[in-house]
Amino acid sequence: MRRLKAPLCLLCSLLVFASSLPAQNAIRIDPPQGGLGWLTRPYQRRTVPPINLTNTDRLQSLIRAGNLYLSGQDVIALALENNLDIEIQRYGPLLYRQITQRAEGGNLLRDVGVGITQGPQSVSLTGVSLNASGGGAATTAVSSQGGVLTQVGPAQLTFDPTVTFNANFAHSTSPFSNTVLTGNVALVNDSRSYQGSYSQNWASGTSAILTYGSTRNKYNSNRYAVNPYNTGALDLVISQNFLQGFGMAVNRRNILTAKNNERFSDLQFKQQVITTVSAVLNLYWDLVSFNQDLKARRDELATAQALYNDNKRQVEIGTLAPIEVTRAEAQVYSSQQDLLVSQTNLLQQETVLKNALSRNGVASPELADVHIIPLDTFKVPGNDQQKPIEALLTQALANRVDIAQSKINIENYKTNLVAIKNSLKPTLQGFVEVTNNGLAGNPNFLPGAGGAYPGFVGGYGDLLSQIFRRNYPNYSAGFSLNIFLRNRAAQSDYTTTVLQMRQNELTLQRSVNQVRVDVQNAVIGLQQARARYDSAQKARILQRQTLEADQKKYTLGASTVFQVVQDQQALATAESNETQALANFSHAQIAFDQAMGTTLEVNNISITEALSGHVGRPSVLPAKLPEPQPEQKQ
Repeated sequence: MRRLKAPLCLLCSLLVFASSLPAQNAIRIDPPQGGLGWLTRPYQRRTVPPINLTNTDRLQSLIRAGNLYLSGQDVIALALENNLDIEIQRYGPLLYRQITQRAEGGNLLRDVGVGITQGPQSVSLTGVSLNASGGGAATTAVSSQGGVLTQVGPAQLTFDPTVTFNANFAHSTSPFSNTVLTGNVALVNDSRSYQGSYSQNWASGTSAILTYGSTRNKYNSNRYAVNPYNTGALDLVISQNFLQGFGMAVNRRNILTAKNNERFSDLQFKQQVITTVSAVLNLYWDLVSFNQDLKARRDELATAQALYNDNKRQVEIGTLAPIEVTRAEAQVYSSQQDLLVSQTNLLQQETVLKNALSRNGVASPELADVHIIPLDTFKVPGNDQQKPIEALLTQALANRVDIAQSKINIENYKTNLVAIKNSLKPTLQGFVEVTNNGLAGNPNFLPGAGGAYPGFVGGYGDLLSQIFRRNYPNYSAGFSLNIFLRNRAAQSDYTTTVLQMRQNELTLQRSVNQVRVDVQNAVIGLQQARARYDSAQKARILQRQTLEADQKKYTLGASTVFQVVQDQQALATAESNETQALANFSHAQIAFDQAMGTTLEVNNISITEALSGHVGRPSVLPAKLPEPQPEQKQ
């Protein structure tokens, strides 16, 4: 047991370390470490863990014998955990929360938005795609007003308090021609000055600065009754903006805008999840259709090959013309071409889907040579009755992310417009200043110094006592008024902002109109996809009946080989069309969910899980796995 104890401890340590790796690479901001706690924390950097390019364990758990078995729910879970488009957007909420922290300190906003990526697209259905990367272009995000480093309106106050310390040590020698004033031909002074201040601004437009300073002077003159001596003063200045720069709404506008931008970023992450999930589901159902098309093309080739072999035997025994062998052979090559196109479509689609479900794409070791086996089959479209268009429109307007983002933009314009309107006013600032002075030192015993006033004799404690007893106070008050005679910049800024807000209001209305178009087109698309499936299904049934009838006629000598070959080609095409019609219905349903803004609800997606990058729902493979295609067997 003692011999096993050390290896077991090492194994446990490795397991704990391995289990902690995902947490270490999570998207987060770590607080400063070390230092002197709260005293030094504002001056220390916070750290962000490096990016994580390791796929989750779910991906490996779905691989069996070189095949990746996927259901639609597994595709969604893998996309939420590993897709890079979603991973990029996970940084958005953290970025915007940092901008809010910057605004709460009284600084300008920064633009940190990243556009939505449309996601991967399926390969060409007509053959080998020359651009089968499946990559989607990034769209420009709806920018939130105020997300820039420059702004208009009254100057932004800094809300972080500031403490300042100054110290000065001096030795000066000043020659004088009048010795009556100093008692010496040169006045020598050794001085030490100290000053500390605390300043603070408030969102109401109020500013205050409290300053304490003291100076110690020592002269070589006998004309000073107290020498050396200390002077000190405690000074408080309070100023208030009364016109321009007055009010919470004006001075907190960046904070309000930053908080709106946080909501905007959360919505943008949600939009990326919807877009990516819709894209990978379209990829998955196209892969299902490619698999079924491959089976149909393989059956077509098998029938053509069987017919070719049968014709060769009949030609050899003299019951069939040699030309029929040539026709059957031509059909074999045509079927082989159709099969090759179907195989390449399947392989390319697998590559695009694997790239969308992995952090390091097809270079991932576990995905390099893996084939995808879909576990789902197409469901026959139902005849469910849709809600009235107006009810669907109301639901879509409440759920659509782009509508909510446009409303946030208008809110930000209105917030900034209050401050920009305030800049039209003159600047009127009032101030009050109160100063308490003090002086204390040692009596000067040099000849001719005279007697010192008893109140000035003492140490530094006496100086402080004079200040806090307010023995020597100063008071002052005043105001400053600046009037801009033309004020063209402020007028231009206000009018420009109003015009931009009107544009955004029209943009919102255009988006509302587009939602109605999207919903109506999605409903029509579902109806059209259902009708196409019904038509394709009937065409496939009739074509199979035609093939069976012509095969019987051919057996009886009442039909030709050419006719049977044509019927087989037509049946394969009909089966492929039916499969594509089912895929199109799936696409129409996905588009309908996007138009309604219900993609997350329909697919049971938790935005909290999506944001964390970990889906709690486990992936369970069925007891009996489907057999891979012959081309996919290792």
